[in-house]
Amino acid sequence: MAKPLDDIRILSLEQYGAGPFGSMLLADLGAEVIKIEDPKFKGDVGRYVPPFNEGTDSLFHETFNRGKKSIIMDIVTEEGRNIFHELVKKCDVVYSNFRGDVPKKLKITYEDLKSINEKIVCVSLTGFGMTGPRSSEPSYDYIMQGLTGWMNLTGEPDGPPTKSGLSLVDYSGGFIASIAILSGVHSARKDGKGMDCDLSLYDTALSLLTYPATWWLSKEYEVKRFPRSSHPSLVPFQLFKGSDNWFVVGCAKEKFWERLRDMLEDPRLLDDKFSDFSKRRENKEELITILDELFSKKPSSEWLDELKENQIPSGPINDLKNVFDDEHAKARDMIFEYNHPNLGDVKQVYSPINVGNSNKENIERAPLYGEHSEHVLEDVLGFSKEKIKLLKENGVVE
Repeated sequence: MAKPLDDIRILSLEQYGAGPFGSMLLADLGAEVIKIEDPKFKGDVGRYVPPFNEGTDSLFHETFNRGKKSIIMDIVTEEGRNIFHELVKKCDVVYSNFRGDVPKKLKITYEDLKSINEKIVCVSLTGFGMTGPRSSEPSYDYIMQGLTGWMNLTGEPDGPPTKSGLSLVDYSGGFIASIAILSGVHSARKDGKGMDCDLSLYDTALSLLTYPATWWLSKEYEVKRFPRSSHPSLVPFQLFKGSDNWFVVGCAKEKFWERLRDMLEDPRLLDDKFSDFSKRRENKEELITILDELFSKKPSSEWLDELKENQIPSGPINDLKNVFDDEHAKARDMIFEYNHPNLGDVKQVYSPINVGNSNKENIERAPLYGEHSEHVLEDVLGFSKEKIKLLKENGVVE
């Protein structure tokens, strides 16, 4: 069966995590992603990220590049540039993730390519964007989490600023890029004209400040860090500890608080000072002290059973073993397995984007280094075997 995006072809100049993550989501949905890798650097640097790296393959690279095609080519050389232009004619999108000043230097903007393909969509996911005083600066997720205030919002009040355990700016940037690619292609097919999409990790991180940003910009109210990952305004919504382990309880609606209060059967919780969102926030310390006392009396597993029975949002603090042993993870069919010629058996997590016949069938591993160079040149561009042989002999492609 056809997949939703099997009529889209993306020419990608991507590396590491943010860029490859965005195009991988679209590859899962059927888009053809032709990944041009630079021979000067032996391809995507993600191929060499430890642990579990072997030659030009790594589990890191597998995670972000499944279902793509790899061609090794230097687009700065004259012959490489000519081939690049031939590919631009055959593609819907040119997608890259470099520093903000690099797309113009590499001549991969719409202004550079529109004469070759008027409908080409040029999507650049950069650190700081293609304009502004920081546009030529390199950056990474960790830097962005500090620069845009994320780390100052994360961690214990008396502890150091803390980054997320995952590269959420990078991954969010990838999601933004995938949305931009689809929007750009839709517009180009509708209007017959492509465009530049100037995206940045910086803008992405700023946008994800959401309501704390609105509170500060509108009222100069600064969200502080609260103990045990407490929500800045909803109480109770934080970590609690049973007689053994930590767990989360979140009363994001009044009905959840009422259920929790009734479940715990402690008369102190009936006091009017805990009767609504605002009053619980005003009297947070007293309320949390009571809840800590009550929750400390039984193991977390018993509390979680009771909370689940009463339909109160809650959950354990799992390690990865418990995450993937969970019956719901198994029921959602989120894990797939394949054999890699150099890395052996590999297991990955599927894309969460379920659109019809989208991502659960015929998922392929990430490409080997230059695995599809001949396929792209012969099947996509129609080059003869003799010409391909000559290009290889001259070092234009690998």
